[in-house]
Amino acid sequence: MMVLRESISLPVRFLLSVALIVAQSVAQSLIVLSFLSAPANAQSVRQTKGDFEDKFRQLEEALPTPNTYRTASGAPGHEYWQQEASYKIKVELDEANRSINGSQIVSYTNNSPDTLRYLWLQLDQNRFRPDSIAYRSETFRPVDHNDFPSNNPTDPTPSKISIDTLRRQQFLNDIAAGHIIKAVTATNGEPLKYTVVDTLMRVDLAQPIGPGQAVEFGIDWRYQIMPGHPVVAIRSGYEHFPDDARPGGNDVFSIAQWHPRLAVYSDYEGWHSTNFLGRGEFTLEFGDFDVEITVPADHVVAATGTLQNADDILTATQKKRLEQAKTAKQPVFIVTDAEALENEKAGSDQTKTWKFSAKNVRDFAWASSRKFMWDAQGHAQPGSDQPIVMAMSFYPKEGGDLWKKYSTEAIIHTMDVYSRFSFDYPYPTAQSVMAPIGGGMEYPMISFNNPRPTLQKDGSRTYSRTTKDSLIKIVIHEIGHVYFPMIVNSDERQWKWMDEGINTFLHSVAFKEWAGNDLNYSTFIGSEPYTVIPFMTSQDQQPLMTSADSLNQTWHANGYDKPAVALSILRETVLGRDLFDFAFKEYATRWKFKRPTPADFFRTMEEASGVDLDWFWRGWFYSTDHVDISLDRVYQLRLDTEDPDIDFARRRTEFSDKPTSLAILRNAEEGRTLRKDRDPRLKDFYDDNDRFVVTNKNRNDYQAFLDDLSNEDRKAFDRALKEDKNYYVLEFSNVGGLVMPIILGLTFEDGTTDRLTLPAEIWRKSPKHVSKLIVTEKTKVIDQIIIDPDWHTADADIENNYYPRRIVPSRIEAFKNKRIRGRGDIMQEIKTELKSPEVEE
Repeated sequence: MMVLRESISLPVRFLLSVALIVAQSVAQSLIVLSFLSAPANAQSVRQTKGDFEDKFRQLEEALPTPNTYRTASGAPGHEYWQQEASYKIKVELDEANRSINGSQIVSYTNNSPDTLRYLWLQLDQNRFRPDSIAYRSETFRPVDHNDFPSNNPTDPTPSKISIDTLRRQQFLNDIAAGHIIKAVTATNGEPLKYTVVDTLMRVDLAQPIGPGQAVEFGIDWRYQIMPGHPVVAIRSGYEHFPDDARPGGNDVFSIAQWHPRLAVYSDYEGWHSTNFLGRGEFTLEFGDFDVEITVPADHVVAATGTLQNADDILTATQKKRLEQAKTAKQPVFIVTDAEALENEKAGSDQTKTWKFSAKNVRDFAWASSRKFMWDAQGHAQPGSDQPIVMAMSFYPKEGGDLWKKYSTEAIIHTMDVYSRFSFDYPYPTAQSVMAPIGGGMEYPMISFNNPRPTLQKDGSRTYSRTTKDSLIKIVIHEIGHVYFPMIVNSDERQWKWMDEGINTFLHSVAFKEWAGNDLNYSTFIGSEPYTVIPFMTSQDQQPLMTSADSLNQTWHANGYDKPAVALSILRETVLGRDLFDFAFKEYATRWKFKRPTPADFFRTMEEASGVDLDWFWRGWFYSTDHVDISLDRVYQLRLDTEDPDIDFARRRTEFSDKPTSLAILRNAEEGRTLRKDRDPRLKDFYDDNDRFVVTNKNRNDYQAFLDDLSNEDRKAFDRALKEDKNYYVLEFSNVGGLVMPIILGLTFEDGTTDRLTLPAEIWRKSPKHVSKLIVTEKTKVIDQIIIDPDWHTADADIENNYYPRRIVPSRIEAFKNKRIRGRGDIMQEIKTELKSPEVEE
C-alpha cells in the first residue's frame, strides 16, 4: 500500500474536480457531496489565541544547562568527577541478642573542585527510631503493613489494625532502635565532632580537605537488628524459624544498610542530604571494601565481594566443590541440604571470621545462618575482564526444590540478557539469598529474595505457579539491579523510575526470553501497555519525575510499571529495536560506574538514536496525560474524469441509489398515480432529459479543460485516471492528550489486511485534531480501520478506535474475562488427588 503526502502536486483545478464521498461506513452505499462542503481542516480553523499546546516544544528549557561535567550529548564531560569512599570494617554478629557491633576505617577522597569542611554520612537504621521523621510522618496503615507508609485517604476500612502492625509497634517500643554511635575519631585517635540529624550524621573534619585530597577517620557503632518483613523491616532483618531439631530454633540474618555510609556529594546537587523515609532508596559513592564478619562457627555467610580466607573457613571438600562449580553445566552444592540440616541441630559457642573483599562497589551487604545450603555455578563471559562470574544461591530447607531448581539458573539468565543490553557483568559474584524481604532487595553482587514454597501437613513443600513465577521474576529483577543502579549509579531517592522503571523494563524483557507465551507461567508484569491504562486514566496519577518519597499509593505503578511500559513502547513502536538497543547500550556504557541524571538519559537516547524524542519524554515523564486516540470520521474521495460522458452517467447512478422518500413509497403502496402520469399534457422536454443529460457544451468544456493543462499536468491527470486509486481522508482526535504514533490496522473487502504507522510528529502542528490522506490501489477497497489493533500504545479507550464503530467490551475487561484467576497451589491439589482412594482405584 502506498501513502501519499497531503500536499499532492497537482493543479488547483484538478483538486477541485475531486468529488468528496462521505461514508457512514466505508462498506456501505456512498453519498456524493461537493468537495468544498467538507468540514474545514482543524488546523485551518484553530484560533491564534486559542488553547493550542506545543507537545513538541523542545525539552532543553526544562533540563539542566550542559557543562564540562555533563555534555549536551548526554555523555560525561571531560571534567566529570565523583567522590570515592572506601571502607575497612570489622563486624560481629551477636546471635543471642540479635545485634551487631562494628568498627570501620573510612577513606574519603575529594575529587571535586570544592573544599569540604565536613562530611555527611547515612544512618539508615535511624528511620526506625520513634523520633525519626519517617516514623513520625507515617500515616495510618489500615489493614496490612510494609515499610512503605500508606497514603490512601479513601480506604473504606480505616478502623482495622493488622496483627503485623501491632507486632511492629510493640517491637519498636521495646528496643532502642537505630544506630548507636560509640565513637568517631581521626587517625591519631582524637575524637571528631559529629551531629546526628535524623538518618544523617555530619562529621566535622579537623582540617578541611581540598580538591584532590583525602581523609581517613574511624567510627564505632552498634544497633539492634530488626525483625524482617512483614513485622518491621522490608529491606533487611532477621527471620526466625522454629525447629524441632534444635530448641529455640534458628534465624536467618540478612544485613543491609547496616554501617555508616558516606552520603553523595555531586556536581549537580552538592551534598545529597535528604533523610531516609523508607520508600526512596539511596545513591552512594564507589569505593573498595575489606570486611571481616565474625559469626557463630557453624554459620554460612554470603556477602558482597569474594571470600579471602577460604582455607580458614571451608573444608577441603567444600573448596573442591567450589572449584568444580566454576565450569559446571548446572549448579553444584558447596553446602548440601544434608549438611545444612546437620548444622541446624546443635549450634556453636565458637566463632569464625569470614573475610571479604570487594572492589569498586557502592555498597556492601551480607547474610548469615547455620540453616543455609549453598549452590554455585560459573557463568562464562569470554573476552570479558571478568571471564567467570560465580552465580550462587543461599537458602534454608524452607526454600525446597523451588530454590534448588530456579534461583541460580535465574541469576545466570539475568546476566545473559542484561549484558546484551549494557555491558558484561563486571563483578566476580552474583548471589541470591532467601531472606525476610517484602519481595526482593538488591545490593552489589548480592540480592535478598522472599518467595518460597508452602510447608504441607505431610512435611512436603509445594508451590503455586504464582510463587514459581515470583521467584524467577524477583531474582531476575534484583540481580538486574546490580546493573541498574548498582553500576549505572542513578539516585532513586530523587528519580525512582531511573532505578526501578529501567530495571522493570529489562527484567520484563528477560522474563519473556525465559517463558515466552507459555501458559504454564503467569502474566508478565511491568511492560505490557494495557497494564498501565487504569493508572494512567486515574485521578491518582503523578508525573514520573515526582520524587520517590512524595509518591502516593500508586507508587508501584508510577515507579515501576509506567516507565517500563514507556521504554517498551519506545523500543518496540517508536524507535524500533535496532535504534533503541544501540542507544540504550550507549547510555549504559557511558554511565557505567558513574552517576547519571534524567537529562543524561534523555540526551543520550536522542543523540545515539538520531531521533528527536522531546515529545516522548515530555508526555510520558513530565505529564499525566494518557493515550486515547479516536478515529472520528473517514471520507472517501473519488477522482472525477471530467469527461461528461463518463462522470454524468456515474452521478446519475449514485443519485438513483439514494434512499427513496418514505412518503413517496407509501403513496405507491396506496396506489396513488402521479398527476403528470394522469395528464400527459403536463410532460415536457425535462421529463425525457434528466439533470445528467450530456450536452455539446459539456463536451466542449471538457475539451477546453484538457487543452488548458500543461504537459506535466496532463501526464499526472492521465496517470491518475488510468490508476483509478482509492483516496481516503481519516480524521483523528487526541482525547487523552498524550501524543503518540497512530498505528492503523486496515482490513480490505478482499479479506487481506495491512498495517500502517503514522509517526507521532503528525500531531506537531495540531495536537488535538489531525487528518491524513490514505491512498490504496484500485482493488484494495477499505472495509474496516482499527487504531492500535495489537495494543501496542496503551490506548485507553478501544471503543473509539474502530471505523465503522462496533460494540466491544473495554480493553481491560476483555482481557480480564479471558484470564484464569485464583488457581492457587495446583501442585498440592494434584498431589492430594493422587493420594485419594478414588484416584488410587
